[in-house]
Amino acid sequence: MHFILDPEDPGAPQASTEGKPKHRRLRGGVVMATPPASPDRTRLLQICLLLGILGEIRAEQIRYSVFEEQEEGSVVGNIAKDLGLAPRELVERGVRIVSRGRTQLFALNPRSGSLVTSGRIDREELCDRSPNCVTILEILLEDTVKILRVEVEIIDVNDNPPSFGTEQREIKVAENENSGTRFPLPEAFDPDVGVNSLQGYQLNTNGYFSLDVQSGADGIKYPELVLERALDREEEAVHHLVLTAFDGGDPVRSGTARILIILVDTNDNAPVFTQPKYHVSVRENVPVGTRLLTIKATDPDEGTNGDVTYSFRKVRDKISQLFQLNSLSGDITILGDLDYEDSGFYDIDVEAHDGPGLRARSKVLVTVLDENDNAPEVTVTSLTSSVQETSSPGTVIALFNVHDSDSGGNGLVTCSIPDNLPFTLEKTYENYYRLLTHRTLDREEVSEYNITVTATDQGIPPLSTETYISLQVMDINDNPPTFPHASYSAYIPENNPRGASILSMTAQDPDSGDNALITYSLAEDTFQGAPLSSYVSINSNTGILYALRSFDYEQLRDLQLLVTASDSGDPPLSSNVSVSLFVLDQNDNVPEILYPTFPTDGSTGVELAPRSADSGYLVTKVVAVDRDSGQNAWLSYRLLKASEPGLFAVGLHTGEVRTARALLDRDALKQSLVVVVQDHGQPPLSATVTLTVAVADSIPDVLADLGSLKPSADPDDSGLTLYLVVAVAAVSCVFLAFVMVLLALKLRRWHKSRLLHAEGSRLAGVPASHFVGVDGVRAFLQTYSHEVSLTADSRKSHLIFPQPNYADTLISRESCEKSEPLLITQDLLETKGDLNLQVSQSYNRSYHTEI
Repeated sequence: MHFILDPEDPGAPQASTEGKPKHRRLRGGVVMATPPASPDRTRLLQICLLLGILGEIRAEQIRYSVFEEQEEGSVVGNIAKDLGLAPRELVERGVRIVSRGRTQLFALNPRSGSLVTSGRIDREELCDRSPNCVTILEILLEDTVKILRVEVEIIDVNDNPPSFGTEQREIKVAENENSGTRFPLPEAFDPDVGVNSLQGYQLNTNGYFSLDVQSGADGIKYPELVLERALDREEEAVHHLVLTAFDGGDPVRSGTARILIILVDTNDNAPVFTQPKYHVSVRENVPVGTRLLTIKATDPDEGTNGDVTYSFRKVRDKISQLFQLNSLSGDITILGDLDYEDSGFYDIDVEAHDGPGLRARSKVLVTVLDENDNAPEVTVTSLTSSVQETSSPGTVIALFNVHDSDSGGNGLVTCSIPDNLPFTLEKTYENYYRLLTHRTLDREEVSEYNITVTATDQGIPPLSTETYISLQVMDINDNPPTFPHASYSAYIPENNPRGASILSMTAQDPDSGDNALITYSLAEDTFQGAPLSSYVSINSNTGILYALRSFDYEQLRDLQLLVTASDSGDPPLSSNVSVSLFVLDQNDNVPEILYPTFPTDGSTGVELAPRSADSGYLVTKVVAVDRDSGQNAWLSYRLLKASEPGLFAVGLHTGEVRTARALLDRDALKQSLVVVVQDHGQPPLSATVTLTVAVADSIPDVLADLGSLKPSADPDDSGLTLYLVVAVAAVSCVFLAFVMVLLALKLRRWHKSRLLHAEGSRLAGVPASHFVGVDGVRAFLQTYSHEVSLTADSRKSHLIFPQPNYADTLISRESCEKSEPLLITQDLLETKGDLNLQVSQSYNRSYHTEI
């Protein structure tokens, strides 16, 4: 705190907050610098002033000058000399500097009597920027109570450079400021004064700004920054300038400040895309959510002016359904399923805009790459559902078109059908194909075709489509009915009922419809003078053969028919088959006894047996035939009754009656035998014959015995002798002729034996009974012919008993025991008929001859 004593009010102190030394003016015009004083010094000063005023003390004034920043002890002036005192007198007289409470800048050197600095003096600290800096000292001479005023002027030296309040100053300038705009710059401060103070400013060289220094009314220089040309923040956002302030000292001192010109952005730039067009290719099967690409636009502005957002421009519904654009990142992602077949190319308009709304436009060209995701499509343009089987090769069945929505190899389609079908494919125009017949079709071989047309593309992996074409082959009547067998044989038992079913025949016709509708008929013919239609008939629809009459095996053994099967086509086709109808024999005929036969005149047939006959002597032979055939005609013989059991035996298969033992004297002359002949039918039928055997050693005995026989009661018996004489005469007359005929018959039989030998294989199956009924009978008759001679004059005839001859007998026991088949051939049946006829004729001749 400094105090100033004013002459008008010397006792009124004033406070100063400037921190600078104040002055007071005393009487006598002495100016003293009054440093701040402590309370004690203030009080002392006040006392001295009061005393001086009261005692009218006269003060003297001394003036010195000294440069600031002198070292301590630097001499300011010789105070002893100026006072006219010797240096030693200063102490004696009590010369001293009166302190007022502030730091003493000076001190008295008692040895030299000089006023010296007590430390470094900083003028700027003492006097700030005051042009004159004078410090006042008060020197008290105690012996005389005298105050000496000493003024010391502090001379400024250039010890301070100009300085700015801050090392860096930021100035924000809008980039769109006009040229000539001024911007105030920070001022420099130099505490020195005079030429050592601030003299001017300089600005580093740059292309945008210049420096203009203005001087105020107070003489202070004010630097200003002048904009010379338009700024562009995007070209250079910050300008670095250096402002230099310099003084006029020697040497010249200067200070600098960095001026940071920050350009404030204005939205003077629209966003710019990195590419005018974006090209991207994507496969059509990429999953939803796949990032397609990222568009990028830059805006050199900053802040909201440089914040770029993206959007679709003139967006279509289809684009918005397939693509999504991130407005901040610019990522375009797949939103829906891409389909090359729907569209293979998309032209998307995009735009970028900054905060205030400047916009930029670009295009995104999306090419969708085809994937083999579509199978070929087959469209049948023309189709024939049926075709005649006689159609010529090359007949068009179908015309179809193939299409594949894919492209490139994925859309190239080839068509094929199975190789085993009688069809071929022919490509006509672009993707049109014709399905043609490759050869003549046969409905009977295949009536319907299911044709698989396979369309295959050339993608990886290839896709294919199968189309099925059904084709009916229409029938024509090109096949006649056919029987499964070349001929038929049917067998029907005789005595069948009328209308009995004989045989069912079915012909097959591979055609269809009316062409396969078969009717059956019999070929017109006659048999035994009657038309075949009177024997059998056939059902025209079913082919079943019916008997119209009851057949008799003994009259009709076989029947040859011709059956015709005709279809209903136009024209109708037919085929024939032969049918052999065989009548099977039934056991409906009893055996017929051929020998022995009884005379029609009532006489008794007698068989002769000599008493000298040994065992096995052939007495006679029973000959029988059966009109049936097979087992029904297989005859067996047995002795049913005998007057003398055990004397005679009958051959089972030959019918030969032989002695079972030698005849004895006690055996009766007349033996009666009953022989039964039985066939092997079911049920078996039989016939019996009664034989009378006369046993005698000589003819007289026989005649005697015959005489004892009961004569006939017939009145005509008296003429028997006459008849016998006539008969003997007739026999004698024809005997010679008979011998000749017999020789002829022998020759004929020899000739037939040759023929029968050739037919041996055919006759091997003939039953033994047939031989018994044919050649056996003939041989037996020939054996017994011409063996009886009767006298004309007596009933007692002379009988000759020749030995039996078996040479011509065809039947043996072994042959009779042979089995025979049930059925025989037609030729054999015809042969049997001839043989039976011959047997009958031979028997008649032999019988008449013997008579």
